[in-house]
Amino acid sequence: MDLEQNAEKSPGLILSRQQSEKQILVMTAVSVERDAVLRGLNNDPRFDVLVAGVGSVVAAVNTARALAAKEYSLVISAGIGGGFPGRAEVGSLVVADEIVVADLGVETPEGFCSVEKLGFGFTHIQLDASLVERISKVMFVAKLPVITGPVLTVSTITGTAARAVELAGRVPGAAAEAMEGYGVGYAALDRGLPVLEMRAISNMVGPRERATWRIKEALDVLEATSSILTEGFHEYYNFSLS
Repeated sequence: MDLEQNAEKSPGLILSRQQSEKQILVMTAVSVERDAVLRGLNNDPRFDVLVAGVGSVVAAVNTARALAAKEYSLVISAGIGGGFPGRAEVGSLVVADEIVVADLGVETPEGFCSVEKLGFGFTHIQLDASLVERISKVMFVAKLPVITGPVLTVSTITGTAARAVELAGRVPGAAAEAMEGYGVGYAALDRGLPVLEMRAISNMVGPRERATWRIKEALDVLEATSSILTEGFHEYYNFSLS
């Protein structure tokens, strides 16, 4: 998408009374991510921010529990994550255009085979393109370095260059890697709700070089993203949740 070309066309916010009464659920993996989101949201009453836990299964369970307890209009999986080289640099923000569980399947002599190819389920959650574009646009207008692309959900974080290359080949255009998006997304999908995933990039996907990680910088980006998100409801785009 050409964000620069479309940025000035973004319409103002129109929320119906019925829509505005529904809240948005934000799920983070750990408390430091939740705290960054809460600082950015500045107590905006339309958002509930909860800790999902680490990993897709526990995130799905806790998201489903939250959705059973209260009515929401949108679910957001938010946090920090790894960026694929050449796609998302440290300090940038990735807004997922699809969520892909990248390591659910079997190894064969010919390589990895997903459960989707085996006929046992689906591994891709396609997100609402107009919603992704609107969110990305408001971040772009606010001069946050944002890109869109697939965000991979994995059970084991990548620690080698070979694994990074393999995953990038498995999911063309892969932008980021994290551990919870598919679980959060599946729980939302089960309730018929739209979902977003947003990842502030703290490190590159590949060799596990902790000295190069920028956790604080990524948390700052996550906080800024959350602040811009609230402004976006008021100023930048027509956000329709039906």
